[in-house]
Amino acid sequence: MRKRIIERDTQQVSEAVGDWLDLESLVQAELTSEDASFPIESALAAGAGPGWRAAGAGEQTLRLLFDHPQRISLIRLLFDEPDQQRTQEFTLRWSQDGGATYHEIARQQYNFSAPDATRESEAFNVDLHDVNVLELHIIPDISGGGACASLSRWSVA
Repeated sequence: MRKRIIERDTQQVSEAVGDWLDLESLVQAELTSEDASFPIESALAAGAGPGWRAAGAGEQTLRLLFDHPQRISLIRLLFDEPDQQRTQEFTLRWSQDGGATYHEIARQQYNFSAPDATRESEAFNVDLHDVNVLELHIIPDISGGGACASLSRWSVA
């Protein structure tokens, strides 16, 4: 029997799993807004960064437009909210016809509540062919509060 002890920190483990695409060189990003101090590049980059944050409160849409169609097997999203208690919802979709039609991968809601529930990490094993658009729609507070959407990491393999 072969065994290996793995790290408990899911972020470190997940970064080691998969052959992550260099999204910065493969996509053009479309965003409904962006805080200049928290650009989308820092959520897509392999290294540590502050992640992306919207310029204002309310629903936000992020799209990754691939220069060439991709085969995708794994999508990882990481959200952090250390301060504001809220229920967030996101929808992850993909398209192979430039966004004319979309196919839903996931729609989820979860609660942020400091100090115990400040991070949400999701990994989706998929088998998608000829993907040219990935779209992430975020409702940062389903009760309509003044929360700004944010995304710490978006990785694709």
